Amino acid sequence: MSQIHALSDDQVAGELRKMTAFIKQEAMEKANEIRLKADEEFAIEKSKLVRQETASIDTEYEKKFKQASMSQQITRSTVANKSRIRILSARQELLDRLFEDAGKKLASVSKDKGKYQGILKNLILEGAYALSEDKLQVKARKADYDVVKKAIEDAQTEYKSKVNKDVTITIDESDPLPEGSTGGVTISGTGGRIDINNTFDERLKILETDALPSIRVTLFGENQNRKFKD
Repeated sequence: MSQIHALSDDQVAGELRKMTAFIKQEAMEKANEIRLKADEEFAIEKSKLVRQETASIDTEYEKKFKQASMSQQITRSTVANKSRIRILSARQELLDRLFEDAGKKLASVSKDKGKYQGILKNLILEGAYALSEDKLQVKARKADYDVVKKAIEDAQTEYKSKVNKDVTITIDESDPLPEGSTGGVTISGTGGRIDINNTFDERLKILETDALPSIRVTLFGENQNRKFKD
């Protein structure tokens, strides 16, 4: 204590300045240390936030891209399906008109009696060969009875010459074909239990089924075993 009292005022002021400078220096170093630490933590946190935000943006972009791609695919598929349906519908309409026109033309075949008689003969013979019975009956339109009788005579003669066997063919007048039909005959044997439908209408139906693949190839170049592609 005696030493402190021995210090002069100038010495005390000098010591205080030194202590103040030391404390200030310590405070500045500590403040700088805190600032550096804060800058480092800020940089780390900033980098972390940037990475998180970047990942979030990437995820959102990928999600939106997938949604846009799916929407585009759905739109493309919808347009393709509508186009395919329109094309298939147009094709079917064309085929329907084709067979409808064929049916209308069939109705005019019976007008040429000579040609019609030959066709009837072949239709009757086809039934006779298939049934291979001694007695057969045919059904026809009433308006065709005269020409059918002549066709039967020709068919019996040809059948005899081809198989060396007689066949008796008569017209079943109890149940004629509808006058609205396009023509042709049905042939039956064994008491009517077996019936071969050789009417024009029926033959056209068979043609529509059996020849349809070939007609598609001819009209549309479409292989019957290949599905329609977009």
